[in-house]
Amino acid sequence: MLDTHQQNMNTVLHKSNTRGTAEHGWLQAKHTFSFASYFNPERMSFGVLRVLNDDVIAAGMGFGTHPHDNMEIITIPLEGDLEHKDSMNNTAVIKSGDIQVLSAGTGITHSEYNKNKDRPVKLLQIWVLPNKQNVSPRYDQISLNIEDRHNKFQQVLSPNSNDSGVWIHQEAWFSMINIDDCKSMKYRLKNREKNGVYLFVLKGKVKINNQLVEHRDGYGLWNTSEIEIVANSNAELLLMEVPMSNQ
Repeated sequence: MLDTHQQNMNTVLHKSNTRGTAEHGWLQAKHTFSFASYFNPERMSFGVLRVLNDDVIAAGMGFGTHPHDNMEIITIPLEGDLEHKDSMNNTAVIKSGDIQVLSAGTGITHSEYNKNKDRPVKLLQIWVLPNKQNVSPRYDQISLNIEDRHNKFQQVLSPNSNDSGVWIHQEAWFSMINIDDCKSMKYRLKNREKNGVYLFVLKGKVKINNQLVEHRDGYGLWNTSEIEIVANSNAELLLMEVPMSNQ
């Protein structure tokens, strides 16, 4: 029998072809939530998950130096190499299998460029509203073992500096999984009272609590304690468990 949380579960499905689009020549971007020139009052955020951008940057091109403040910025490269420089004197290259976090806090400037001259770089850029304002800016990146996500949830982000993955100023947990066709997995929320989970399908297609979710679709669920994922093909997923409000 379903518990009260399961009975009152809420969901939202964002199909891939309903996302906002930006075509700048050097940049092709898909926006799940309102961003830059794409504005949809019904697509402002999922709880504190404010931005989910699916970007392709042309060879040798990138974002020039620009400012941020009071935002947790997570970058997950999918293909190619992305060079980062910031006002804290960090210079780094991140690639597929890495995850980078920038706590903008009181303010920071940075630039991001495709280090490759012969191929595009593909990445996800994710913004999460912090639970603390005006913290000291902070930068971190780690390399992950992709094998650790084969048919299991690999935690890549949490609120805790001594936990797996990078950490941010928010009660959020991100996980990645590469799941085989026909395999079934259950994800139990860390904080079912406060959080929901937003799943983004990187590859393949899955059923989430019997809802079909396909390549580059996003599916959010809240007022639930766990979700069931059944792969309809070999699939790759990013799960973002976040507070549904910042109170």
